[in-house]
Amino acid sequence: MGEDAFRGYRGEMIVDFHVHSTASDGTVAPRGLVEMAARGGFAAIALTDHDNCDGVGEFLSAEPQVRKIAGVELSIEPGEGFDRFHLLGLGVDSENAALKDFLKRILDGRNERNERIFANFHRLGIDIRPEPHGDVLARPHFARWLVDNGYAKTIPEAFAKYLLSDSPAETRCYEERYHPSQEDAFRVVHAAGGICVMAHPKFWRREWKTVGCDYVAAERELARLREAGLDGLEAYYQANTPEENMEFTRIASRVGLMKSAGSDFHGANKQAIPLGMEVEEPFIAPLLEALSCASRR
Repeated sequence: MGEDAFRGYRGEMIVDFHVHSTASDGTVAPRGLVEMAARGGFAAIALTDHDNCDGVGEFLSAEPQVRKIAGVELSIEPGEGFDRFHLLGLGVDSENAALKDFLKRILDGRNERNERIFANFHRLGIDIRPEPHGDVLARPHFARWLVDNGYAKTIPEAFAKYLLSDSPAETRCYEERYHPSQEDAFRVVHAAGGICVMAHPKFWRREWKTVGCDYVAAERELARLREAGLDGLEAYYQANTPEENMEFTRIASRVGLMKSAGSDFHGANKQAIPLGMEVEEPFIAPLLEALSCASRR
């Protein structure tokens, strides 16, 4: 479907505004993602690789007729009392000079963290040699190497044993990395013509995985972030429960955030996650319209 098609669509549509390619830690090339979306009849798909826009050129130039959104996923400061904030910059100009400089600073921080991870593995006697995709070497690349070389049976097991902040102390190789401030991230994404959307709010606090989301705390902080420059919330997320989808949708509406939907697709690196999210047109229309306006600026 092209842009004109979605404007007249009034039933369910398939979109995905949170997708990773081989330019970061996915296993499907940017062009392949577009081909998959076209076969599936998607209304729109966004490429949101971690901390880089290296795959955007191939993604946007792919032939299949599906609406393509240039994006990026940034790990930024989570805020007081929170643990993890991933920001999706949707509709960005990947050639924007300020955005390129910003991503270079983040990449430098990631590479410095990786050197510390390498040192931790070497202390365990593991001469790890993961293969990066482009300039990005991320924890899934470490996890894949560990599986391929017999140190873990699955990627989740590799993460649990070695690559999480709460991995067992005797095998933990995890290290923190540089996270830009919320204000800087919002400013740079907006300057690059993009829209700021918080990804997977259910992971904002580590404890929410086991005890459930504190929606009151989430709404209070999201209202503050809306004033600071946040534009939208990934209210529909593939790992959400129906209740979480409903509650985050309600919160987004109450605090004035646009609503987004994303799978967090990584291909074979997260085999249980399919590409695409089914949404109703009224749910996603404000974001689609905002992205149309951004592309005309």
